[in-house]
Amino acid sequence: MRYLTSRLLLLLTVTAHSIAATPPKDAELASVEEDVLGQKSTAKEDSVLDGSTTFNGMKVPPLKAIDGEKFQEEIKEGYWFVKHFSPYCHFCAAIAPTWQTLYEFYYTSKPVSTLSTADHAVSLNSFHGFYNFHFGSLDCVQFGTTCHDRDVTAWPTFILYKDGEEIKRFSGKKDMSTLGAFIEETLESIKPGSRPAKLALPEPGASSSEGGEIGEDSKSKLLADQTPTDTGAMDTKAHTTQATQTKSTIAATKISKETKPTTTHNPHGISVSLTQESFQKLVTQSQEPWFIKFYAPWCHHCQAMAPNWAQMARELQGQLNIGEVNCEAEKRLCKEVHVRGYPTIHFFRGGERVEYNGLRGLGDLVTYAKKANDIGSGVPYIDAITFKQMEETEEVIFVYFYDHATTEEDFAALERLTLSLIGHAKLVKTDSAILAERFKIHTWPRLLVVRDSVPSYYNALAPKDMRDFRQVLNWMQSVWLPIVPELTISNAHEIMQGRFVVLGILNRENADEFLLDKRELKNAALEWMEKELSLFRLEREEMRNSKQLRIEEAEDRDDQRALRNAKQMRITISESDRQQVGFAWIDGIFWERWLRTTYGVDIRNDRERVIINDEDKKRYWDTTISGAAITPSRTSILETLTKITQDPMKITPKYTTNKVEQMIFQARGATKSHPVLSSVLFVVGLIIALFWGRRRMRRNRKGSGGFFNLDAEKGAFGNGGLGKTD
Repeated sequence: MRYLTSRLLLLLTVTAHSIAATPPKDAELASVEEDVLGQKSTAKEDSVLDGSTTFNGMKVPPLKAIDGEKFQEEIKEGYWFVKHFSPYCHFCAAIAPTWQTLYEFYYTSKPVSTLSTADHAVSLNSFHGFYNFHFGSLDCVQFGTTCHDRDVTAWPTFILYKDGEEIKRFSGKKDMSTLGAFIEETLESIKPGSRPAKLALPEPGASSSEGGEIGEDSKSKLLADQTPTDTGAMDTKAHTTQATQTKSTIAATKISKETKPTTTHNPHGISVSLTQESFQKLVTQSQEPWFIKFYAPWCHHCQAMAPNWAQMARELQGQLNIGEVNCEAEKRLCKEVHVRGYPTIHFFRGGERVEYNGLRGLGDLVTYAKKANDIGSGVPYIDAITFKQMEETEEVIFVYFYDHATTEEDFAALERLTLSLIGHAKLVKTDSAILAERFKIHTWPRLLVVRDSVPSYYNALAPKDMRDFRQVLNWMQSVWLPIVPELTISNAHEIMQGRFVVLGILNRENADEFLLDKRELKNAALEWMEKELSLFRLEREEMRNSKQLRIEEAEDRDDQRALRNAKQMRITISESDRQQVGFAWIDGIFWERWLRTTYGVDIRNDRERVIINDEDKKRYWDTTISGAAITPSRTSILETLTKITQDPMKITPKYTTNKVEQMIFQARGATKSHPVLSSVLFVVGLIIALFWGRRRMRRNRKGSGGFFNLDAEKGAFGNGGLGKTD
């Protein structure tokens, strides 16, 4: 009883002192506010010092920079989502704010709603504590060997590891929504039922979680792209059904999640004058598209183009950045861009560029710039319906087929091709099961070109061939023209060089006959292409059979040396080894004078005609084997082509040059077609030149020109060797 009384008195005393010491309410608020501000100031200073950030009012430690030399040790426990990057990569710099904000958002999130104020870093309800899921970054420049060992060939590459082992690679659009959907799918697999159906995501660089959201459409898209399957046991019909079911969802996702540009291109509708510094800042170090001319003030062609260039800038206001560089003032910059003539025009996107070689009229410049701007935004996704609509307006379409196993490296290689196709053809990508069935696609990725609804396939012998930029581009350049294009000033060199060209001279004024003649030309072209493709396949098959026969013979004889040699034989035949034949048509009325002076054809008197031209040797054929003129008829064209592609030719050509030039071109053609003979002639010529030179040198030594003849009767100066005469 005494103990309880003493404790009660002590409690009353403490309470009385607390009441007496309590300050007025205003003073209390001021004191609290001062403490809070002091804490905020201290927290801000601490953040600056230790590299931490603040998100949703919570301190976030720096994103883990993984030490490549201790990579396995640092990621050996739990799930690790790692960004493999290069500090010099523009794409890595562009995705950095998204990656940092994504990390901050998940670090500060609570898997289970609670009012607990426990330390987030050690709480079991923290994101890391609940899922054992971590974010990290690996610098592939500093730790190149580590990235190489993990087959990282492009930056940035996002890989998910579990207990130190790779389990999945991220592929798809690198934005907040798609990356978030990838993470959500992984978290749901770790703790089923723990993730919400929709999740609000912040904008890149935000400090709170107000922003977009991940919905079922993004998750469906991700599942279609990311879920690993056993391709060896996968049923094709099931794969087709799954792709068909998700198609509308995928298309909707790609459209609705498109990020809008944060800046307005060419806001004032003017051509911006660029210097070395501004060019590097605005063009090289950004991903903004630019159409830039390099000129000299004294250049007459530049002066003539100036009004069109200024008008183009006005018409493209708000659409595309237009710039110009004075090469007299910025000589170093023009040298770095390899400007060799004025004006030189380039389309830039970041560190990549493509030169414009077309006409300089206002319409030509605007058309090219708009096409460049569209292609420069990346390879668009299409479905079967969109492709059907595109076929009605586009003559040439390149289609890239991909599936869930297509890697980030494949997509990066595909994006590199876009600038080279500006002004030539459309490039699209798809995973449409309907289109795959239409074009008989059974392996992915696969690239084909569709010209007038007729597909031609890029034959990749190995997966790396799909990522070989130069090899793929060379194939594209060989097929990016329409089957029967119109010959114009801008494409004449590309069409006529390096091949026989079946050139239909047509008259647009006769509308019905014009359409009929074009149809005949196209039918002839398709039949010739089919014939050549069949012959190529047959020849390649014969070479394969020959190789297999050698292998079997060596095995029967147990000749290991012959067997090794037979297995090392490579079938290097390609379609380019055969005589290339192209088809085109030309407006006979517009080009009347040139046609009359070059080929002796007068469209008004001779009606529609066909000539087969070999520009490399300045020769052509305008008659069939019977001597009649070649007409826009499939039979007439194919019969003549067969005769002139034989060796030897059955029809004598005509020439567009004089006799001397003919001899030069014939000699050049002989050396190209007979390299051994040309080598022998070169050696013989070299021996003759050496022999003639030696004889000339001996003759000079015997004379006195330039040499002192000390044995002469009167000495070198004709005075008996005394060097002086009276």
